[in-house]
Amino acid sequence: MFKAKSKIALVSTTLMALLVLVGCGQTAAPTTPTPTPSAATTIDKKTISAAGSTALQPLVKLAAEDFMAKNAGVQVNLSGGGSMTGLNNVASGSIEIGNSDVVAPDELKSAGLVDHEVCVAPFLIIVNKDVTIDNLTKAQAADIFTGKITNWKDVGGKDAPISIIGRAASSGTRLNIEKIVMDGKKMSDAAAAQDSTGNLLTGVGQTPGSIGYVDAAYLKDTVKALKFNGVAYTPDAVASGQYPIYSFEHMYTKGEATGTVKLFLDYMTSKEFQDKNVEKSGFIPISKVKK
Repeated sequence: MFKAKSKIALVSTTLMALLVLVGCGQTAAPTTPTPTPSAATTIDKKTISAAGSTALQPLVKLAAEDFMAKNAGVQVNLSGGGSMTGLNNVASGSIEIGNSDVVAPDELKSAGLVDHEVCVAPFLIIVNKDVTIDNLTKAQAADIFTGKITNWKDVGGKDAPISIIGRAASSGTRLNIEKIVMDGKKMSDAAAAQDSTGNLLTGVGQTPGSIGYVDAAYLKDTVKALKFNGVAYTPDAVASGQYPIYSFEHMYTKGEATGTVKLFLDYMTSKEFQDKNVEKSGFIPISKVKK
């Protein structure tokens, strides 16, 4: 009996020793600490605001809707007002993002504005459907917009007065037309100034003998788009350099973008969003146009 108990004790002791040795020989798997997200790339604000270019607005609206759907509780407020309004407001700090069809002037860049290019916007010269011509040369378009030519018969059309329907001075679309089509000359004072691209489109559609300009994303069959120097707008015509009326679209922040603003801009420029939305919305990806 004593011998049996001794054998059991010996076996138990041996097993315990082996277990201890095995335990000592094992190396615990190292634990990897969960990385703490950078404040620059996490949601830090539940509400952000963007304003400015009405030309860029349809695309920003799509991005905002997607972004809000992917980030519950986040609100992206969007309004127009024109490029210069957006630039001035972001420079003053009253909004987080200023949408613009033009590069910020030096006096606003000095306020710490940082540029984020998001796409290319082509612009079209449009007329009321009763206008019989389908093309304007650069010189003819410039003379019309400056007020030098006031009758359609002077550019091959019927004998009818020309009504210019344009945008306010704060409009980036207007600034691009003045720069690209008019070589820096100013729009005629006789031009009726609309506060948005949508209102301009409506005005041209409803006013016989009228002419105006919109970005391609807004074009509707209520108006007619003209060829420029004999070239009709297509994305390929822009990419090849044949069609010159376009601009790079900008979303400016005051200082480097962080937090919610950075995440929104990252989504706006992501392959996921660009491939799905840019071209079908009437814009052109930056990658397709050489500067």
